[in-house]
Parts: sequence; structure tokens; C-alpha cells
Amino acid sequence: MKFRPLHDRVVVRRINSEEKTAGGIIIPDTAKEKPQQGEVIAVGPGARNEKGELVALDVSVGDTVLFGKWSGTEVKIAGEELLIMKESDIMGVLDDTVAAKKAA
Repeated sequence: MKFRPLHDRVVVRRINSEEKTAGGIIIPDTAKEKPQQGEVIAVGPGARNEKGELVALDVSVGDTVLFGKWSGTEVKIAGEELLIMKESDIMGVLDDTVAAKKAA
């Protein structure tokens, strides 16, 4: 199944956090906090401004982004848990990961 978000919405797949602490203690699923990083897997065409012109989004597919702990709406599409959020819920793009992906 393919999903295309509308307007200025973005679909994000959470990036799993480490399962061990720095000291080597394994953290059980019930004690883990949900990660606040994710990979953008789909973006909408953009929002319209006051003049009715389409304003493109600043994020693109493949970007690694940071978002708030309670941002977005959790949905399950084709058996995968994803987040759908507005672009304004995204705090920023992690550039090192994007640069590392392009270099690889």
C-alpha cells in the first residue's frame, strides 16, 4: 500500500533507540522512551499561502529529523507503525546523517 500525505503533512518512521545504556545495561521495551528522531518517508506537496500559491516543504524524503515527544499522530500502514505530522511539528533536520548517506 502506498500513502501520499496531503498539504504540509509528513510521514515519519521512528528510528529505534539504543537497547543498552553506556554501562551495558539492557533497557526493556516497557522502560524505553519513544525515540524523537525519524526518517521522512513521504511528504505532501506543500501548503498554500495567502495568495493561493503552493509553498514547497523544507524537508524531503530520506531526511533524518527531530520532532517533539508528543508530535504527530501514530498510524499503522501495511503493518508498519508510522507518524503523520505537520511540517511545523518538526524541529530540525540532522545534516550529518544526510551527508553520511550521500557519501556512502
